[in-house]
Amino acid sequence: MTADTAKSRNWFEQGGKAYSRFRPEYPADLAQFLACISPGTTLAVDVGCGNGQLTSQLATHFDKVIGLDPSADQIAQAPTHPRIAYGCSPAEKMPVADHSADLITAAQAAHWFDLPRFYEEVRRICVPEGMLALVSYGVLRLDEDLDGRFARFYGQEIGPYWPVERKLVDTGYANLPFPFNELAAPELEIRKAWTLEELLGYISTWSAVRRVREATREDILQRFAEDLSMLWGHPSHRREVRWPINMRLGKP
Repeated sequence: MTADTAKSRNWFEQGGKAYSRFRPEYPADLAQFLACISPGTTLAVDVGCGNGQLTSQLATHFDKVIGLDPSADQIAQAPTHPRIAYGCSPAEKMPVADHSADLITAAQAAHWFDLPRFYEEVRRICVPEGMLALVSYGVLRLDEDLDGRFARFYGQEIGPYWPVERKLVDTGYANLPFPFNELAAPELEIRKAWTLEELLGYISTWSAVRRVREATREDILQRFAEDLSMLWGHPSHRREVRWPINMRLGKP
């Protein structure tokens, strides 16, 4: 790709139109692991389910899954499944029967919760010896020749535009209060083979990118896209993108 081509294209233009297209899916191993450590597979409750990425995977292992999210727009994008019942509800007041859930999950969502109230609800709906899993995925990793430029973009150039809650995700929720008997989590990761367009489409869904645009600092995005384009090779070439999966696991 020539420098002129890289400069002329707005690589971030399509991201906001296709959130579900560019967000990485969790590996099947995650839902399988969560089902294995649960005391039963009658009911799983996925809180802050968004467009149902983890919800739909849990449905392959549990008799019933309840997906809850305060955003009706997000739920409208979630895939239907005979074992899944979606509901529009906050994490702090869940329409779930007492002591009925074998597993409660919150994937990439717990940093938005009122945690003391959420934990009260977890204790209310969880069966004896039930499991709570706070799941997140960390900062993406690229091939060595790309990683340095990405790290500068993420940490320095758009770093000031991230909401403060993002730091909780980056640390794998390690600093969140977690007043439960905690279990060790296995090492899992998300892997994708993406073109340059797919990677930049994913990045364009970030809240920090939206804030950059609101601050009329599109130059930050364009400069990064130009630099990455020159390092990438042909834009249709697929490169491996990896995200570490972090979990806080406990028995309420």
